[in-house]
Amino acid sequence: MVTIAFYQKIRTKGKNLLPDLMALVREVAQTEVMPRFLQAAVSKKSDGSQLTEADLGAQAMFAARLPQIINCPMLGEEMETPEQLELWQHSEHGLWVVDPIDGTNNFINGLPHFALSVAYIRAGLPQAGVIYQPVTQEMFYATRNGGAFLNGQRLPLRSVPKNLSDAIAGVEVKYLRSGKLSSRMQTLAPCGSQRSMGCSTLDWCYLAAGRYDVYVHGGQKLWDYAAGALIYEEAGGQLATLEGDAFWSGEHVFKRSVIAGLQPALFERWLKWIRANQ
Repeated sequence: MVTIAFYQKIRTKGKNLLPDLMALVREVAQTEVMPRFLQAAVSKKSDGSQLTEADLGAQAMFAARLPQIINCPMLGEEMETPEQLELWQHSEHGLWVVDPIDGTNNFINGLPHFALSVAYIRAGLPQAGVIYQPVTQEMFYATRNGGAFLNGQRLPLRSVPKNLSDAIAGVEVKYLRSGKLSSRMQTLAPCGSQRSMGCSTLDWCYLAAGRYDVYVHGGQKLWDYAAGALIYEEAGGQLATLEGDAFWSGEHVFKRSVIAGLQPALFERWLKWIRANQ
């Protein structure tokens, strides 16, 4: 049975959560990730995606150290699927969700666009999230109802009114489920230009900062959106999915689509166009 005292303890500890969490994320990047940049041995996972010793080293360090901040289990991207499902099904007392390196392909190929992502989730919703880009040393972070920040500066960094025809859109065409939408996105999309940079966690941060204006993705994993969607929402962004408007509801926790826009008017026009072209 979960007691009131338990939740009070979590809330009290959560007040000092971010400084400890940011320090740990930076330490993991410095000790396990960056020393292996351009040098990591590469293998393949059962799904065909690439894996490095940097991913495994970072995940192991998070697993050892996160319980010292809040003592609850950790779900990491590099765990086996049955273990991930088991952890999620028993996460009512709190759960860490970690992507040790998002953008592993970029990391392997020497593209300096990747990030470490950690979220603390309770009752199915992220309560705190940190995403760190170790090359640029940009630390994005947020707590629920506490705002979103980049290196101490509140997000968004900029919010310039513009037409959808001038907007920069983050678009992952590869994952769009509808062939019709995928085709039209490449030929008829009403935005000014599109970006696909291979790191979903940073996509969220760029939306929150105002670097991207709108976004669509056909299916992100839990560790792709857990911290990022919180940071984006706390920056004032709006969310929907390709299936319906309630982003945080539904059963598809481990693969969730997203339609997003930072400015309300742009979001509505973007959402309307996508709905009409699915």
